[in-house]
Formats: sequence, C-alpha cells, structure tokens
Amino acid sequence: MRPVRHAILALLAAVPVATPALAQRRPAAPPALDARFDAQIDSVLKAWRVPGVGIAVVHKGKVILAKGYGYKDVAAKAPVTATTKFAIGSVTKSFVVTGLATQVKQGALDWDKPVREYLPDFRLYDAVATEGMTPRDLVSHRSGLPRHDLLWGRGVFTREELYQRMRYLEPTRPFRSYWQYQNLMFMTAGYLSGKLNGTTWEQVVKERIFTPLGMSTADLSVADLQRSADYAFGYALSGQTDNDSVVKVPYRNLDAVGPAGSINASVEEMAKYLTMHMQGGTYNGTEVIAAKDAREMQSPQMFMPRPPVPPTGEWNELGDESYGMGLFLNNYRGHRLVHHGGNIDGFSAELNFLPSDSIGVVVLTNLNGTQVRDFIPYLVYDRLLGLTPIDWSKRFKERQAATQARAREAQAKEDALRRAGTQPSHPLDEYVGTYTHPGYGPVTIAREGDRLQLAFMGLSFPMEHYHFDTFRLVPPPGNPLLAGFRWKVTFAADRDGDVVSLNAPVEPALPRGVTFARPKPKR
Repeated sequence: MRPVRHAILALLAAVPVATPALAQRRPAAPPALDARFDAQIDSVLKAWRVPGVGIAVVHKGKVILAKGYGYKDVAAKAPVTATTKFAIGSVTKSFVVTGLATQVKQGALDWDKPVREYLPDFRLYDAVATEGMTPRDLVSHRSGLPRHDLLWGRGVFTREELYQRMRYLEPTRPFRSYWQYQNLMFMTAGYLSGKLNGTTWEQVVKERIFTPLGMSTADLSVADLQRSADYAFGYALSGQTDNDSVVKVPYRNLDAVGPAGSINASVEEMAKYLTMHMQGGTYNGTEVIAAKDAREMQSPQMFMPRPPVPPTGEWNELGDESYGMGLFLNNYRGHRLVHHGGNIDGFSAELNFLPSDSIGVVVLTNLNGTQVRDFIPYLVYDRLLGLTPIDWSKRFKERQAATQARAREAQAKEDALRRAGTQPSHPLDEYVGTYTHPGYGPVTIAREGDRLQLAFMGLSFPMEHYHFDTFRLVPPPGNPLLAGFRWKVTFAADRDGDVVSLNAPVEPALPRGVTFARPKPKR
C-alpha cells in the first residue's frame, strides 16, 4: 500500500548517521549477527537515508535478535528500540487471514463457500464474481479488480460505505483469471470476519491473535499509536536522488480500510506473530490456528505473472513468485521463502521467513517506500546459512536507478505528445461544476482567476491547460507524497456543445480512465 498525504509537517536537512545498535533485553546474538552485522545495518541506513529500523530474527522458535537502529524521531535523536512501534502496512493482510482461520477452526467459516452465503448483500460490478467469490478468493488477489486505491486512500468513506461502493468499480480481468493486488478485497475479508464474530474485525484480531500471542501493546489505529509509550514518526524522501532531504510526514488514518493495513506493532511483538506462523499455527504450546490452515496460507493459490520489468525475477537467486493467502511465496537461493511487505505513508515493513530452515526476519522502518525492508532479510539469511555474501544493497540501488531512468524516459515520451498552440473549446466557466461517479463520488471543478481548480477526495489541485479540452493537475510543491498527481483530465461535451463529463486516470489500470458525469447545464 502506497497512499498519499495532505501535507508535510517539517523539512529536515538530512538523516544523521545511525547510532550503534542499542542493547536489548535478549540473549547474546550469534556470531553471524554480531557487531559486524550491526555495522552493516548502520551502513545500509546511511546509504538509503533511512531514519530508523527495528529488526527481529527468529531461529528454531527462539528470538535470537531484537534490536533498534537509528532514530524513531530524527529531530529529537530518539533511538529506535525493540519495543518501538511502527506501522506495518500490508503485513496486516496476513492477520486478516489468520483471524479468518480461527473462525474456520471453530466451524463458523468455510474457505470455499460463496461470500454471499455469509454476506447476502455482497455485490461487485461483475455478476460472475458476485456469485462465485469465496473467502479464499478475497484473500488471494484474484477478484479481477485492479487496485482502485483512491476509493479508500483519502479516508472519505466509512468501511460500510466502501463495502457498498465496490459494486461500481470496474474490473480489468475476468474473475479468477489473473493476479492483481487488491486492498478492498482484504477490507471485505475483514468486514466479513467482524460480521461472523458479531463485533468488528478489530475485535477479532485483539481477541484471537493479539491476546494468545501476548502482543499487549500492538494496536489497530494511528490514534492508539500516538498514545503509546514508544512509537516512531514516519518520514519520506523529498525527491528521488541520494541528495534529497528527509521530511516528516503525518500519519494516515486507515480505520475504514483497516484490514488492508492498519496494524502498528514493534519488532519484539511481531517476532511472536512470526514464530507462530513458522511453527504451523502454534505458539508456546497453544494452537492459534489449525496446522492445515497455516499450510493453506503458505501454499500457492494464484501464480503471479512476471511484469514487463520484473521487480525481483531478474536475479537468479530469487524464483518465480506466487501468492498464498495473505502471504507471498517464492524462494531465496534455493530455500523456500514466505513473506509479505507493507508500505504506508512514512513506513515500510517486511515479514519474511524460510520455513524449511526455521529462520525468519521482521523488518520495520520509518521511511516511506524504502527497499531496505526487502533485502535486509537476505543479509540475515546469507549470514545464518553460511552462504557467500551478496551485496544486495548495491543491487537494489542499481535497480532503483534503472527504474527511475525508465520513468523519466516514459515521462519525456508522454510530454512529447502534447499538442502545442491549442485552446480549450469552451470558456473556462463552462467547465465549472460538480461531476460524480457512483463509486468514487464527486469531483468539483471551480474557477480561480485564470485557472481551473479540481477538488477530489479531500485533495485540491490547480489545473493547467494541456491541450484541447485536456487539463493537467499541478501538485503542490514540497509534498513528495502528492508528486504523482500529474493527472491529465479531459472534459467532454454532448451534441449540443454542453460540457457533461470529465475523464480522469483515477485507476491507472483502466485504459479508458474513470468518467464522472454531471447533469446537462440549463440554458
């Protein structure tokens, strides 16, 4: 999950070099994870400009490392500890499946019965998906829908409203035909879990996961996070170069779409959750979920096709990926790998383990979208498995540079398509009004001086004329999380010449964009 923010609270000149790892109340780390490992992590944080990170390592059921590196609060130079809470983002998705698995265990749910047997009002745009969708489908990203993240990303709608509005969201693939990451399906899975429990999804997680695992400080809302004794602030890079400053960003309230990514926890507590899954659903002798459901979560449910430029498949050490139930599946240097990452404003997280080797790693960071969360587990595995070290930081840096170069090239090609010397076909006032979509709600166009202004989902952008009846949004300066909103919005008129709709790339996977209509103006 990578949503946007309203504003940046503070601009910080640079990230200080991370402090030495803090001693934690844990047994001494094995030689492979000694001071040399600490120095390696400090070097990674400096190279990637990450303010702080918490790392926990579990080996054969024991926590052999739980440490903080760097800062949870850069301005105050407050260090990260093993008990510092971070937002874990989409790692939350595996908690949704775990909660459902407890309900399967008690006989309240069947993975393969239609969702409509439990939620009769469940409805999607596609009638086949509406009738056939099962809980297993909800948690394996095969609904046929692309992300449609802006529906939930701004916190405008309640969970119930999101659930009802999904029926208006257009799919891009037939049901069960293709893997597409989809947060709203996990929100629905959590919604279902809460209904089955007669309470809420949050209560399911507290009662059935946090309590038996002893995760006493973990929470499910940024409001609770900020009342904690030990928690991290989130940060983002101001741009895309190594010289960019790091800025503090506000927390994003995810209450409505909570099951897709709202949990906050420390590495000390996440190590307990990791241990339970590594042990097939059991923790400290207590069966949290049945072993068969733990296996189902870690078994392929949907093959993930390689994108045109695969994010990991270009490296021989990593295999082709598939998706289980709330968990990604592939391998690392011939060892079976189970994992899931999380990204939310100001934070990136990773849950990662090698089941056959009984080694697992939790990485929690307070930098938006950082790739260090992806490769720090590999650094641990190389050490504990005695493998020839790979400079994963260098590899990821090279891949990041190539990705950014491709993005610049694509932007240049797009800019070259702009038709110079054109004018809007209507006076600006004729574009002014409110345009609506049954799922996404209203878009308001206003006139401010010699410019149009677009307001949508709590965001507001000036619009510059691009060409003909197409205008481009101008993101506000100083907010790196809004920089991608350079949408091109196209207005359309009917046969009488009245402006009656606008089309915007609200969901990038829809080639035709999303159309918002308004009533025909009165003359």
